[in-house]
Amino acid sequence: MFHWNKWRKRMGANTSAKRPVFDEKEDVNLDHFQILRAIGKGSFGKVCIVQKKDTETMYAMKYMNKQQCIERDEVRNVFRELEILQEIEHVFLVNLWYSFQDEEDMFMVVDLLLGGDLRYHLQQNVQFTEETVKMYICEMALALDYLRSQHIIHRDVKPDNILLDEQGHTHLTDFNVATIIKDGERATSLAGTKPYMAPEIFQSFVNGGTGYSFEVDWWSLGIMAFEMLRGWRPYDIHSSSPVETLVQLFSTLTVQYSSVWSKDMTGLLRKLLTVNPENRCSCLLDIQNSTFLADTVWEDILEKKVEPGFVPNKGRLHCDPTFELEEMILESRPLHKKKKRLAKNKSRDNSKDSSQSDDYLQECLDALQQEFVIFNREKLKKIPSSLSGLESTDEAEAEVETETEGETEAENANLNMCGSVCSSTASSN
Repeated sequence: MFHWNKWRKRMGANTSAKRPVFDEKEDVNLDHFQILRAIGKGSFGKVCIVQKKDTETMYAMKYMNKQQCIERDEVRNVFRELEILQEIEHVFLVNLWYSFQDEEDMFMVVDLLLGGDLRYHLQQNVQFTEETVKMYICEMALALDYLRSQHIIHRDVKPDNILLDEQGHTHLTDFNVATIIKDGERATSLAGTKPYMAPEIFQSFVNGGTGYSFEVDWWSLGIMAFEMLRGWRPYDIHSSSPVETLVQLFSTLTVQYSSVWSKDMTGLLRKLLTVNPENRCSCLLDIQNSTFLADTVWEDILEKKVEPGFVPNKGRLHCDPTFELEEMILESRPLHKKKKRLAKNKSRDNSKDSSQSDDYLQECLDALQQEFVIFNREKLKKIPSSLSGLESTDEAEAEVETETEGETEAENANLNMCGSVCSSTASSN
């Protein structure tokens, strides 16, 4: 069992201090959290483990530098992810608890899952059994079914985005390229991670047509399940693979299934990896009707009563230790020194003249500051829904986020910022 108090003491946390009491009318901010250690990073930003000082609850905190988001045209993606996460909650998702900002960064505080992501365990050469993968398929099917009920296509289902809790149950994370479609709409953008993207996404980009819908997530689930069993993916696709070549590949290449897999497992994977989305297994009912899952008690799956075949080692953190090393040694703006740095920057800014480029950046930062939505799920849960008026709701492959058409009128109204903030490499669809 992982001993949190011993570990926190080693990391410099005060385990015996009296809990502070925060004003309930005050918005949650960085001062409300004890920063414990860095556990991840990516193009989106960084992730660290934190503890909320008043409740002592542990969370993962993702933080993204505002200036970098503006320079990389990623603000729209961050805002869309926040918009989605604030409206959803499910047992097999990584749920958002708080969002807030300061002068430098945007913060998302989410469920802490200590079992590591499936990519990490694949890289550790874990051998996943059919029964284990069967449970993963069931749990992710329930998550995708819930997202569909909320009109959401995730568009990036892959081992890297599936986290395990300490018991070994799966949780889908990272809604950075997710989109919302309603009333028969179709998505058209080239968005996701190429090796896990469905054929119709590439076809839509190359040949046009009617676009794609929720079926793409179930293709990705099939690729993920195949990879968990086999150790490699059914198609040799990489981030550098030309899209035109991939359209041809799906029409000519036949997937080779292992002869040691059960007939029923292979049958389900064939249905998930059907190139034509109209014939693909692409909803919960299709999954439930498969022979492989005929004996599944879905209520037990939803309530996490099914014991996972693989349980992560509780005596360790399942992440690359170099994240913490880089944060402590190489990071020029470490999170734990933010308060002093911001005070020093404010004093410096007041004593110098701004250049024209600085003025433009500041205009973008001001727009972002104004449009950012603060969120507190803890506070919402204390308010009866009838009163709140709110519904409860290898290799690291490069993500493809190419805009192919303009944003909807409603989204433009919500993100009415300066040009640099508005432009984005990922469209809503």
